[in-house]
Amino acid sequence: MDTMSTRTQTTAVDPASEECHAAMEAFCGRFHFAVELVGKRWSGAILRAMLAGIVRFSDLAAIVPGLSDRLLSERLRELEAAGLVVREVYPETPVRIEYHLTEKGRALEPAIEALAGWAETWIPLDEPDAAPVS
Repeated sequence: MDTMSTRTQTTAVDPASEECHAAMEAFCGRFHFAVELVGKRWSGAILRAMLAGIVRFSDLAAIVPGLSDRLLSERLRELEAAGLVVREVYPETPVRIEYHLTEKGRALEPAIEALAGWAETWIPLDEPDAAPVS
């Protein structure tokens, strides 16, 4: 079967047209902010781990290879400030701190899983545990 016949045909839009300019203006700022937030180094991996149920700092640090405690702490604060994560402190001995996705954070699941699926299909790795190139 011809793969071209299964693809959706799209019509090119002149980038100089008013239609294209208006469409870009309507979403560009929001889209750019979202991509920068989730695409910041380690943020996507942290969110994906949290979607899988990881809630403790030490567990997040252990599951994301190469992520330092300092950067994990920084990213969690950024995700919290953006309203994607909430930090919960349990006054026990010793004190227990957990991080949970908010509704806003959980709403990213389809996008993160779509990106994970795309990566599985299109990003070849020499070894299954290979880290991304910096």
